[in-house]
Amino acid sequence: MGSVYRRLKHFCVTCNGKRLDRTADRTACEAAGHVIRDAKSAHYWIKYTRAGKSHNESSGFTREQDAKGLLRKREGDIEAGRPVTPKVGKMSFEEGAADLLADYTANDKRSYSVVERRIRKHLTPFFERRRMANITTADIRAYVVMRKATTETVTQAYDVTLRDGTVKRLPERHRPSTGASNAEINRELALLKRMFTLAMQAAKLLYRPHIPMLKENNVRTGFFEREPFESVLAHLPAEIQPVIEFAYITGWRIASEVLPLKWRQVDFDAGEIRLDAGTTKNGEGRVFPFTTDLRTVLKSQHAEHERLKKVGQIEPWVFFRMVAEGRGGDKKPKPIVSFSKAWKSACRAAGCPGRIPHDLRRTAVRNFVRQGIPERVAMQLTGHKTPSVFQRYNIVSDGDLKDAARRMNAAAGPSAKQGRG
Repeated sequence: MGSVYRRLKHFCVTCNGKRLDRTADRTACEAAGHVIRDAKSAHYWIKYTRAGKSHNESSGFTREQDAKGLLRKREGDIEAGRPVTPKVGKMSFEEGAADLLADYTANDKRSYSVVERRIRKHLTPFFERRRMANITTADIRAYVVMRKATTETVTQAYDVTLRDGTVKRLPERHRPSTGASNAEINRELALLKRMFTLAMQAAKLLYRPHIPMLKENNVRTGFFEREPFESVLAHLPAEIQPVIEFAYITGWRIASEVLPLKWRQVDFDAGEIRLDAGTTKNGEGRVFPFTTDLRTVLKSQHAEHERLKKVGQIEPWVFFRMVAEGRGGDKKPKPIVSFSKAWKSACRAAGCPGRIPHDLRRTAVRNFVRQGIPERVAMQLTGHKTPSVFQRYNIVSDGDLKDAARRMNAAAGPSAKQGRG
């Protein structure tokens, strides 16, 4: 059975009202014959037992009934088996952010730098010095409004009123960036959600507020038909063309899965390419069997690999470019890291500016569906983990709709046309 009480505080009148929290200080003043005054704390404290250990916690209330209510809540949580200590609910936003970054570090997540930037630039200026338990759904909605607002609105609204009534304007570097899209805000809210989840797993919080997500309307819909794809391909440098052909066939992510590909991952005898577990976005390994076009692309690259090998240049990467080194003009193979300028120039020359390399991934998904490949198999080929995301890439073109109309006409037959006549 717990109890509610007010702590007794001790002050040394002789030492100008010095507070004697430590027993050693109090003993020293008593031995010196100083005048000691006792006073009860303004706030009520509660005492309860959990797992055989006694805990004392400040209720933060000046009314005894409020403190008793908190005691009943603590005892109810203990009875239900929920973790209860005086530190529960006192976790700060800064602690939550540190735990989130530690989780990303422990799991070797490549997006650490992006997450750290979003926390530092956007979440921290709004939620800093707040207890996680005190962050409500209303606060989160206010954050969303602030992120969507203009800079002028934030300049007026982000002034801080201090306890003495004075108004302090935060420096520019502490103001969150504004005018964000729904997608940007959702990524930040997802981080906040994860903070609450980690805090509850660590028994630092007992619940989290509802965090409403925004509707996103910026889903890209670009894809390539065969003719514009070949036109762009023709305007690209020779060393970039195999990369684009490979991505068009497989739908693999160019930056993280195509460009880092090495010859040890290509098996001509088995007729397949392998991605190692841990190197893909979802962390799972992947196998793509050779198609006729894919084998042609890889054989062409391998022939160049063998040519360089004969002159003493060992090239482990499947896709590379020859780069001049020094003043002698000698060229050595280097892995392709980026080709954004060449891509933009090729798209403009082909008459389809604004296309991005990731459109090739959407194109491959749509081609798999057109060819009648089952969704589950197509997802394994491209590395999509959930059907919902896969379907976002399954773009329907005008050609698909016209083809559907032709099929319906063929199914109706000549009798239907005569009936309409």
